Amino acid sequence: MQFESLFVMLIVGILAGWLFGRIMAGRGFGLIGNIIVGIVGAFLAGLIFPALGFAVGGGFITSVIHATIGAVILLFLIGLVRKA
Repeated sequence: MQFESLFVMLIVGILAGWLFGRIMAGRGFGLIGNIIVGIVGAFLAGLIFPALGFAVGGGFITSVIHATIGAVILLFLIGLVRKA
C-alpha cells in the first residue's frame, strides 16, 4: 500500500467517522471514538468489499459511503461483543 492511498484512506475514515456519528446519533463513542471507528471502518470496507466483489472505485464520495458502511458494520460487531 502506497503512502498516498493510506493518507486518502485516513481522510476518508475521518469523514466517515463524522458521518457515522451523525447517522448513529446516541450510539457512537464521541467525536474521537467515532473518528477511530470511521478509520477502522474504512480499512474494513477496503478489505471486505473487494472480497465480496463490490468495486470500491468510483471516486471520493463512493469511498466515503463505503467507509461509512464499514463503520456501521464495525459498530454492529462491537455491539455484539459488548452484549456477550
